[in-house]
Amino acid sequence: MRHGGIQRGVIWLALATGLAGCDLLMAPPVAPPPEPPVVVPAPPPLPTVTPPSQASRDLATYYGRLQNDLLAQGLLRGDGGGPDTPFTDTLLARNFVRIALFNEYRDDSDFQRPQATVSKLRRWDGPIRMSVAFGDTVPLAQRDADLASVSSYAARLSRLTGVPVTITDENPNFHVLFLGEDDRRGYGPALRALIPNISDATVRAFTGLPREQLCVVIGTFVPGQSNYSKAVAMVRAEHPSLMRSACIHEELAQGMGLANDSPGARPSIFNDDEEFALLTRHDELLLQMLYDPRLQTGMDPAKAAPIARQIAREYLAAGAS
Repeated sequence: MRHGGIQRGVIWLALATGLAGCDLLMAPPVAPPPEPPVVVPAPPPLPTVTPPSQASRDLATYYGRLQNDLLAQGLLRGDGGGPDTPFTDTLLARNFVRIALFNEYRDDSDFQRPQATVSKLRRWDGPIRMSVAFGDTVPLAQRDADLASVSSYAARLSRLTGVPVTITDENPNFHVLFLGEDDRRGYGPALRALIPNISDATVRAFTGLPREQLCVVIGTFVPGQSNYSKAVAMVRAEHPSLMRSACIHEELAQGMGLANDSPGARPSIFNDDEEFALLTRHDELLLQMLYDPRLQTGMDPAKAAPIARQIAREYLAAGAS
């Protein structure tokens, strides 16, 4: 046992000596290659901002005065309605029929003369992919503010209607444009690219919009159907902030299917008296009614009206107003 133990010990010592000798023959350690420098990508260039023309600056002055005048009259309210604006289920149902089952303008309109026409119930039957784009004359800070406003409001519309609404540039089907006068006048080719089957009259109306027309939305459908396939909303970049917000609220809600205005709707943004600038509780109920599963896309007023009356009674009985 002792002998074997010594042998083992000698072997281990010999191995240790051998290893020590090998150390003398080894090449010096090679230094690891230097780490490649960290390349920080350059930030993307800021979008180009083109100074607006005198015509655009004049419009901005005009709309600034218009907003001040409306506010001085107690208009452009943002409170959503209150004790001074009560409404009943009968009024709610009547307003729904007038706003959701009529068009403010006839198809292929020039947007010059409102002409309410009977319509079938129109709405989106699938997800909305909403893009936000700006003309070259829109200041960068204004772009940031408007993108935030659209994103917040789109989420609200989605909650009210149950329709998925996402802000994306991937295959969008709802385009929200903020254009100055100079941008819009030359936008005809781009508009045709967005809506290939758009009429010449509508393109001319869009590019030559009179200053009284504050904003506009164009919806398109598959022939023979009543569900939206694409929409384009345009907000004038010359508007002051509250009027831009008002246009966002009205045009995007109209693009959901509440396509008409009614002088009897109150409290509502779907009324040309400009009393309310922002979506009211009454208008939220209209959107909820529009996408209530008891109503079907393509229903005519005769079929939809009695269902709307029942839905309105239920909503208000639950304290919705």
